[in-house]
Amino acid sequence: MRKSFYITTTLPYVNADPHIGFAMEIIRADTIARLKRLLGYEVFFNTGSDEHGQKIYQKAKEKNLDPKTYCDQQVKKFYQLKEALNLSYDRFIRTTDENHIKAAQEFWQISLKNGDIYKAQYQVKYCVGCEMEKTDSELTNGRCPIHPNRQLEIIEEENYFFRFSKYQQKLLDFYEKNKDFIKPEFRFYELKNFVKKGLKDFSISRLKEKMPWGIPVPDDKTQVMYVWFDALINYISTLGWPKNKKNFEKFWPGIQIAGKDNLRQQGAMWQAMLMSVNLPPSKQIFIEGFITSGGQKMSKSLGNVVDPFLMVKKYGTDALRFYLLKEIPNFEDGDFSETRMKEIYQSLLANELGNLVTRLTNLGEKDKIIFSPPKNEEVKKILLSLTIFLDNFQFNQAVNSLWQEIKNLNKKIDNFAPWQKSIKKRKSFLERSIKELYFIAIKLEPFLPNTAKILMKNLTGQVKKIPPLFPKIK
Repeated sequence: MRKSFYITTTLPYVNADPHIGFAMEIIRADTIARLKRLLGYEVFFNTGSDEHGQKIYQKAKEKNLDPKTYCDQQVKKFYQLKEALNLSYDRFIRTTDENHIKAAQEFWQISLKNGDIYKAQYQVKYCVGCEMEKTDSELTNGRCPIHPNRQLEIIEEENYFFRFSKYQQKLLDFYEKNKDFIKPEFRFYELKNFVKKGLKDFSISRLKEKMPWGIPVPDDKTQVMYVWFDALINYISTLGWPKNKKNFEKFWPGIQIAGKDNLRQQGAMWQAMLMSVNLPPSKQIFIEGFITSGGQKMSKSLGNVVDPFLMVKKYGTDALRFYLLKEIPNFEDGDFSETRMKEIYQSLLANELGNLVTRLTNLGEKDKIIFSPPKNEEVKKILLSLTIFLDNFQFNQAVNSLWQEIKNLNKKIDNFAPWQKSIKKRKSFLERSIKELYFIAIKLEPFLPNTAKILMKNLTGQVKKIPPLFPKIK
């Protein structure tokens, strides 16, 4: 019986077009999912779109559209990422899907039954950009530091609350027993400090007459669910919870990838919610930094937003995947530089990898070298070295390790100079080198799937010359 593996990204809001930060998140998740499949795991890779809440409602109103119509239009752009980035996800869940709505309502009813939901009057400062309540200590000059250009809203109404405070000690006990729950360690430390300071119950509904765009609260027509309470449930509704228990139990708990602005929501709120309905907490959460552009946070007003579709059009899918996996730090903020992208495209992809492939396959075709690829079990052994890196979210190190093998093979060719040797010596060298190149292709597959596919196809059987993999950029 195959081992199962579940990985999920966060669900991006569809109030804006897909950006390079989410492209990085989903490419990283895709790389891990691809490696696990190659190692023989039964993988479930989830992504999707977050479509409820005030932010979406306001954007739809601006465009004089029904919120669902607006979401339907926007979500098409996120669907297009699958082809543009060559993604292998198994499910794209929308929070407007009927099965998700039913799952969120069932989750609510179980939490209510367990005494964790109550109604109360409250007043709070609210950042629509984050879709989160803000305390004074979280503000900078009276504004949300993540969305400083947005005016905070004051919400004063009667809503339902979740007993977050009840789970403070349970969360701390869980963290103590699961010391690798959050990666990196400094983010885990940050989360534990937040929980230790004390948790406040948070509002999980909104008055429908003020903000109607949300999942209806069960048995109360006057309220809709707060967007975070609804959206987080996607991680289990996508597996078929609560109806398809077999599939849910096969894959849950799983690995989650999220940005640093999601630390509290994913690492504390979501875990407390799961505890409330007696479900296992997530297995592990990787927290990424942000991508900046020219050293500044990306924004339309600064004109420094990086469009992943444009980068793919200019450089190709694998080139963008390579840049994000190699150049952006695993956990810290990283800067996207098109100048640097051009540089590594030319020096590493076109020259080091591209020239290696051209030289070897050209000689291999001339000398009619025949190569038989390794069996599945040998492939798994070849890939095991990558698990050390990817199980720890070390994409930079994995790519650098693989590139060292490419450099070493190039050096062997330069030193041996097969074109100067006798046919017998040259063939013997080429057979060994083609085998090495094929093994490199196997390891490349999770990172640069298109490139790996071309390599393996042309190296199998009688070796065929491969045209330049990464043509010069005009």
